[in-house]
Amino acid sequence: MRVTSSGSLPARRRADLAQYVREHAQATVAELAGIFQVSADTVRRDLDHLARHGVLTRTHGGAVPMEELATADTPLMNRRDTQREAKERIGRAAARLVENGETVIINGGTTALEAARALVGLRNLTIVTNNLLLPSEVPQDAVRDLYVLGGMCRIRSMVTIGPVGFTGTRGIRADVALIGVGGVSENGYSTSHLGEAQMMQQMIESASRVVILADASKFGRHAFVHICALEDSTALVTNALPQPDLDQALREADVDIIVAES
Repeated sequence: MRVTSSGSLPARRRADLAQYVREHAQATVAELAGIFQVSADTVRRDLDHLARHGVLTRTHGGAVPMEELATADTPLMNRRDTQREAKERIGRAAARLVENGETVIINGGTTALEAARALVGLRNLTIVTNNLLLPSEVPQDAVRDLYVLGGMCRIRSMVTIGPVGFTGTRGIRADVALIGVGGVSENGYSTSHLGEAQMMQQMIESASRVVILADASKFGRHAFVHICALEDSTALVTNALPQPDLDQALREADVDIIVAES
C-alpha cells in the first residue's frame, strides 16, 4: 500500500493507517509510528479516533481490524445508541438533500430514522417507509402524506417486510430514497436480512436519486445479503472518509461522497 508522509492531512493519514491495519490483521503503535513517520502519541490519537468511529478495534499497544463479515441481526433497540453521534450527523446531512414537495422513501434502521427526524423545516413531503418507528419521529409539519408499507412485521427491527407498493397500483415512484445499509465495500452495499435486502432493492429501483446512509464502521464490511452495486446509488452520506481503495471505487462509480460535519 501507499504510505503517507508525516505532512499528510490527518483524515488521509488515518484512512491509510486503517487500510494498513486491515491488510496486516494487526499493528502496534511503534510499528505504525515508524511506517507513517509520526510520533507514537499521534498514532495513539489516530487509533483512538478510528476506534470511536468504529473503523478499527483498539488493543493494548495497537489495533486490529473490525470484523469484516457482518451477519448478526442485532435488535434495533440495541443499535440505537451505537455510533449515535455519527448517525445524527449523517441524518442531518442526508435531510439537506431533500427538497420541499418531494416523495421520499426511507427504509428501516437507526440511521435512516435519524434522517427522518432531521427533516425539520421542510414542507409537503410524501413519505413512504417500512420503518414502524418513523411515523412518531418525523416532524409532523414536514409531512403531507405518510404511507407505511405492509407485510410481515419484524419485531426485532421494527420494520415491515413486503412488496414496495400498494394494492391496486402498478408500483410507486419517488424523488429520493434514503437507505441505511449494513455494509459498504468495493462490491457494493449489503445488509444482514434477506427480506429487507429484497425490499431495499425495490426501494432503490423506485427512486430517481438514491442516498446511502452508512457510518464509517460499515466500510469494508460484507453483510449477509448483497443489495446493489455502488453505481446504483447517487450519493453516500457518512461521517468519515472511506479507506483509499473504497474511496476510489466509489468515485469510479460516480457516487458523491458526503462527509457529515460535526
